[in-house]
Amino acid sequence: MKAIILVDIQNDFCPGGSLAVPEGDLIIPIANNLIPCFQHVIATKDWHPVDHQSFASQHPNQQIGDLINLHGLPQTLWPEHCIQGTAGSDFHPNLNTSAITHITHKGTDPTIDSYSAFFDNGKRKQTDLHEYLQSHNIKDLYILGLATDYCVKSTVLDALSLGYNTHVIGDGIRGVNLKPNDSQQAIQDMTKSGAICIKSSQLIQSFSQ
Repeated sequence: MKAIILVDIQNDFCPGGSLAVPEGDLIIPIANNLIPCFQHVIATKDWHPVDHQSFASQHPNQQIGDLINLHGLPQTLWPEHCIQGTAGSDFHPNLNTSAITHITHKGTDPTIDSYSAFFDNGKRKQTDLHEYLQSHNIKDLYILGLATDYCVKSTVLDALSLGYNTHVIGDGIRGVNLKPNDSQQAIQDMTKSGAICIKSSQLIQSFSQ
């Protein structure tokens, strides 16, 4: 059984949002084209409390982009984003949400960030995603979304560590790129770890055969 995972296609990560990923909205038509190929369509949401400690606003004298130690883990400080119940946390309006079969919320603990759809950054708690996949006997994952160098990368690496056959939709991801090659490095890290990078057109063709 296979599933597509749509990582954080939310307003705050798209142009006009508080943590906009450059060209983040360009992946939405790709997601919508692929969704009909899957019985299981899983979407993740960053779902932060208003006082989340990854926000630079929670740390006097710190700036967005600073790297700090947060409860023993390195933490990049971000602008406030995807706060629970706000418009910024909503899925982008152009995304076909009618076909979504499961939503996984992450980043709900104010004391630790959670890039991955499976675990927080310290591997202290799991989300509900692994249990959902197991309960539906899903072995093959196809992952796209935002952002390549953070939440997509972390989700892919954790999926591989949990034993899933993991594919990255290469034209369905975009990165933050705090450093110019962060996204390219993330793709290399994912493929070196065993992920298969595939274009959406190849995927649609393979499913239609």
